[in-house]
Amino acid sequence: MTANAELIRMTACSVVDKLRNNEITPHQVLDALEARIAQVDGKVNALPTLCFDRARKHADTLMKKPTGERGMLAGLPVPIKDLTAVAGVLTTQGSPIYKDHVPAKSDIVVERIESNGGVIYAKSNTPEFGAGANTFNEVFGATLNPWDTSRSAAGSSGGAAVALATGMAWLAHGTDMGGSLRNPASFCGIVGMRPSIGRVAHTPAAAIDRNLGVHGPMARNVEDLALFLDAMSGENPGDPLSLPLLPTSFLSAVRSGSKPKRIAYSPDLGITPVDPEVIEITRKAAMKFADAGVIVEEAHPDLSEAHESFHVLRAFDFAISKAALLRDKRDQLKTEVIWNIEEGLKLKVEDLERANAQRLAMTARTLKFFETYDLLLAPATITPPFLISERYLAECAGVKFDNYVQWLGIVYAITLVCCPALSMPCGFTKSGLPVGLQVIAAPRGEAKLLAGAKVLEDVIGALGTNPIDPKPPAK
Repeated sequence: MTANAELIRMTACSVVDKLRNNEITPHQVLDALEARIAQVDGKVNALPTLCFDRARKHADTLMKKPTGERGMLAGLPVPIKDLTAVAGVLTTQGSPIYKDHVPAKSDIVVERIESNGGVIYAKSNTPEFGAGANTFNEVFGATLNPWDTSRSAAGSSGGAAVALATGMAWLAHGTDMGGSLRNPASFCGIVGMRPSIGRVAHTPAAAIDRNLGVHGPMARNVEDLALFLDAMSGENPGDPLSLPLLPTSFLSAVRSGSKPKRIAYSPDLGITPVDPEVIEITRKAAMKFADAGVIVEEAHPDLSEAHESFHVLRAFDFAISKAALLRDKRDQLKTEVIWNIEEGLKLKVEDLERANAQRLAMTARTLKFFETYDLLLAPATITPPFLISERYLAECAGVKFDNYVQWLGIVYAITLVCCPALSMPCGFTKSGLPVGLQVIAAPRGEAKLLAGAKVLEDVIGALGTNPIDPKPPAK
């Protein structure tokens, strides 16, 4: 095995340790990535924009500092989702409207990552404005699932998930409103986490108090994920909702060995159809907690209003953030984005009153639920990866959906109740496609969430940890 191949297969924590000990340099790590991208990205289209010249200049600057002052990532390269601004780098948001847009200033989250020793070398592909859990757009085309290149990588952080699964990244940045960190993690066999509101500071846009969408980490295993969440976390005056750093790192929480006493598993959260094979695989994985001496029961909070509430609040978010684009550039927007904005513009104050009241009530019931259970487990996605030619999942287990986002209810219900949640690999279908288990904690319970996920990962094995070469469709 070549030195580059050995690096690519290492965990992020191992690479960072080598960087800190001066066993390797950021330039060697960038060289390994550039070679790997040249080898595999043409088969999956995960990282359409590369900025290695910028990355090497940043690496040069880092190398001038003493090793102990290079930040917790110590020069580890990280790709940024193409929804998020990186100064001097093409940032399209997957839209023809911004196909030539190069921002002058980075988002707060990018500045945080760089200040903690992350080196930005690429932008990862996303659907237009992150709308729709299938990563394709008119600027760069579709991102393909490396486990079967005829399949979707989900979205909207699809490019990030594929980069991780194929060894083109050790860590990756993403965002999540309706499961956009969790769905692609499930489809691609990696780990993706939606943190609590404010855990990761970012630059506000359209409204100061928008909180459905958050930024978060993706990685190949739980320990690497915790490392990256530490590097992303912290308050910033530019984001009034941001939270201060906790006294104990998330990485130390993962390594503590702390395990939950009682967890709940739900096959459907009481709100959605789920593919029977997905239920079978996720239930079997959840029951593995019993092997670690944890009480496992089947239960979930009452989330019955999730579909109505999310539909209204998501539509309102699109209206306040994208209405000007609808007025001025409608012909350059995809159908789903237009639909979202128009749904928002039709809303009445009474609709918003009802949706927010529903969200408040569901959150109160969820907080009560977590007085009994340490964690809640459920499928991260209700289906195995579907064909890339399908814009979205139209039906599941014999149930047809009313709109193109309803199939995401099992993740957006958790968005609404303000809980941190991650998707971790828990098994494969009979046809060899990954299935993700969603692990959920009470609001601001990331340490407990990560520690519990690590316990389960140790029991079932870190599936998909080693990067794979893209696989053609099964014959």
